[in-house]
Amino acid sequence: MIKVVNIITDSNIGGAGVVLINFMHRTDTSKFKHLVVVPRGSMLTERLRSPEITVIELDGIAERSFSPKALGAFRKIFADFKPDVVHTHASLAARLAARLYGKCKIIYTRHCAYELPRSATRFPKKQITGAVCNALSDLIIAISPSASENLVDMGVNPKKIFVMFNGVDPVREFSDEERAAARRALGVSETDFVCAIIARLELVKGHDYVLEAAKLLSERPIKLLIAGTGTREEALKAEATRLGLTNTIFTGFVSDVERIENIMDLQLNASFGTETSSLSLLEGMSLGIPAVVSDFGGNPYLIANGENGLVVPKKDAAALADAIASLMDDPDRMRRMSARSREIYKERFTLETMVNNIENAYRRVLDEK
Repeated sequence: MIKVVNIITDSNIGGAGVVLINFMHRTDTSKFKHLVVVPRGSMLTERLRSPEITVIELDGIAERSFSPKALGAFRKIFADFKPDVVHTHASLAARLAARLYGKCKIIYTRHCAYELPRSATRFPKKQITGAVCNALSDLIIAISPSASENLVDMGVNPKKIFVMFNGVDPVREFSDEERAAARRALGVSETDFVCAIIARLELVKGHDYVLEAAKLLSERPIKLLIAGTGTREEALKAEATRLGLTNTIFTGFVSDVERIENIMDLQLNASFGTETSSLSLLEGMSLGIPAVVSDFGGNPYLIANGENGLVVPKKDAAALADAIASLMDDPDRMRRMSARSREIYKERFTLETMVNNIENAYRRVLDEK
């Protein structure tokens, strides 16, 4: 039995949290014994807890990579549980505590990729960051080649990095009756071509460019769904009003996101600041939904241009609109992309594949003793 402690510092449920939840409920508990450490009051707690999974809530770690007070608490947890592997999701304090504990291997998952400031890739910051990551990690999981590139640019030893994409369960496919009802509930007609962006309403997700594209396509039978919440919700609604958009619907937070995924004809991703292995893109693929995405971060590794969607330059509303229009005008190409989307999902992005990769990472790092 391999004993693993996972540490995540998120209070809310973001992409990393969803990945951890999915993994914990699919991992082989006959071979792995898991303990998960989360912040006190985290929304993750009840989603993670099960008869096979122990969850500990800890004070002082919420949204913090390093807290001196947490070091002692982590070391006590490790001394009590005696893990073979400590797997951290951005917590530097947990990695340091695990190294001080000294009786386990350390894995760090890099969930993000972004444009690094020049200082991060230059002396001395590159050397310092690289030295810390190399010393406090036996293996680093990068969930996209873009995340791996970030790490190497910051001085991390590429031999420590294992690239592993996220994976998801296939989304339940609605019946024709369910799909029609979902469209009616959102005010979408049967003749509307539905484009959806499912993302936090934050600047780096590129919603402004999506709204500009919707304006350029306002004479066409297109309906744009913007699903999610965030700090820019009111600003984006105001921008939609300023542009005079009547083809755009802000759905707010959607608990049953499959309702959106089952009625969209095309999924959009316009990120320009942070993106690695979008779960919503993978879920859309499982339904055979093509995508138009920006060429930022991990997007081009999920959407192969011309195969299961189109890749356009980031921050380019005109290119985004042109790509959408070209697919609207070519139903045969859309059908081919739909079929290829399902194939690529089954080949590379299932939850089973991701779980196997993580469990193999645990075995791999222990084999290197």
